[in-house]
Amino acid sequence: MSTLIKSLAALAVMAMLGIGTGLATGAAYAAEPQTKCPVMGYAINKKLHADHNGKRVYFCCPSCESEFKKNPEQYIKKLEEQGVELEKTPA
Repeated sequence: MSTLIKSLAALAVMAMLGIGTGLATGAAYAAEPQTKCPVMGYAINKKLHADHNGKRVYFCCPSCESEFKKNPEQYIKKLEEQGVELEKTPA
């Protein structure tokens, strides 16, 4: 009887781990286009942008573009952690 209980418990744990793995891949989340400035959080102006490592980042004002250029990786990471999919730099 205890073998049966242990087997069922192990099976339950494996089932939970399998479900958790599927969620961790991000399959349940859809990336969104950028709508807010990574520096100030205001609505972006598509005329103001900077390209960094093949990614295009938009800003609300010229001063935010200048601030971004001081540490672009920090702001790109922030956007991506928020589920934003940045546009690729045009060829």
